[in-house]
Amino acid sequence: MDLNGLDALLLLGSAVLLAAILAVRLSVVAGLPTLLVYLGLGLVLGDSVLGIEFSDAQLAQSLGFTALLLILAEGGVTTKWSQVRPTIGLGLLLATVGVVISVAVVAVAAHYLLDLPWQIAVLLAAVTSPTDAAAVFSVLRRVPLRPSVLGTLEVESGLNDAPIVVIVTAVSIGTATEHSVPVFALIVAGELLLGGVVGFLVGRAGALILRGVALPSSGLYPLAVLAFAVLGYGGAAVLHGSGFAAVYIAALVLGNAELPHRVATRSFAEGVGWLAQIGLFVMLGLLASPGEVTMWQVLVAIVGGAILTFVARPLSVLVCAAVTRTPWREQAFLSWAGLRGAVPIVLATIPLAEGVPGSGELFNIVFVFVVVYTFVQAPSLPWIARTLSVTTDDARDVDVEAAPLERIAADLLQISVPGTSRLVGVEVGELRLPVGASVALVVRGDESFTPHRTMRIRGDDDLLVVAPRRLRDETEARLRALARHGRLAGWNDGTPPRRP
Repeated sequence: MDLNGLDALLLLGSAVLLAAILAVRLSVVAGLPTLLVYLGLGLVLGDSVLGIEFSDAQLAQSLGFTALLLILAEGGVTTKWSQVRPTIGLGLLLATVGVVISVAVVAVAAHYLLDLPWQIAVLLAAVTSPTDAAAVFSVLRRVPLRPSVLGTLEVESGLNDAPIVVIVTAVSIGTATEHSVPVFALIVAGELLLGGVVGFLVGRAGALILRGVALPSSGLYPLAVLAFAVLGYGGAAVLHGSGFAAVYIAALVLGNAELPHRVATRSFAEGVGWLAQIGLFVMLGLLASPGEVTMWQVLVAIVGGAILTFVARPLSVLVCAAVTRTPWREQAFLSWAGLRGAVPIVLATIPLAEGVPGSGELFNIVFVFVVVYTFVQAPSLPWIARTLSVTTDDARDVDVEAAPLERIAADLLQISVPGTSRLVGVEVGELRLPVGASVALVVRGDESFTPHRTMRIRGDDDLLVVAPRRLRDETEARLRALARHGRLAGWNDGTPPRRP
């Protein structure tokens, strides 16, 4: 590519990126996942409208996997461990046992009802089984779901890509038939376990290193966290483990570690995640060819999607939830909230790149399936959440940012107080922080001042708290308790009140 070509590419790329960013508002108002807007942009840019040709399935697969890696890293960094810990059992069951049930049910139905060859039937079932966190939470971002429901969806969507990638790859290259079903299941479980272990070790090592090293610029911390997450992926892949499980677990560990500039790191991860989603969906829109889609493929997509949505998904949730005794209302919502986004389309590029007979038709079917059922399910999710009473009215937590103060072995915590927090109205003297920690400054609007003990905290205040490093965790825990329980924290949460 010459310089003129690069100039044209940068012009087009920046215009598409800005259009995609502005389209986020449109998708929020319409109640639809942004993936539909981005796929639409790709279709408009493609050979069907503006004439940009893109048909390299292997390149699409490589770029798609890279984007999924970054999206999973963002999901891990922004997921709160305290939220997913109580539901990790159900989430893990849905990501493994639930996936197996969905694949089995849809594959059998696709073969006997739709007369698809076994290889294509299994591939269709496998690529459409995993849920997509980006699709789900772009719709539910404004809905205050119960932590148990939100945590389950986050764990499931973060981990269910890993076993599916192994299954789709093995079926595409023909190695799945070399082993019996139990042996193949053990191989998949082993890769998932190895990836999880590698991700945990890399995440722990990264947290220890970043906590012990004072980097010269705050902007280096987000880059380091992302690099460690990608390192987890690469390390697991080299050892023949699941790279997708490793990157999610490593990012989850790093995102919940007490690192400097943690809020900035999460914001950076969200930005990278959005960029990956935009690039991924636009690319997949370019790869699609709507003019080649036949009525038979549309029928297969609709019937196959109905089997997955109304039979396989509820059955998998019912079986997995029976082990954890999940309330029926949450089961019903989890059954309907299994949105499919970019993941199925990316996975469909694996058989396409391997040249599997019928893979072109499979890609078209999956593309139609994702678009149709996103339109059907997505707009109704907020309403169904409220109807099933799986929402919560709990006050919002506070955002805590930290920066190291090396000369006095302390941390400077920046506490952002949302208007819905129960910290609002609490006097500074009622905070009862650990001895040695203190509120050094309050930023209110365009003003900053040193607070007095009787000053009441207001919504949208920023508190700058200096805490000795040995008391940082205790100080942050105290502030979060106040955000949830107000000035009575220490009484109504069952623990003794802290004395000044």
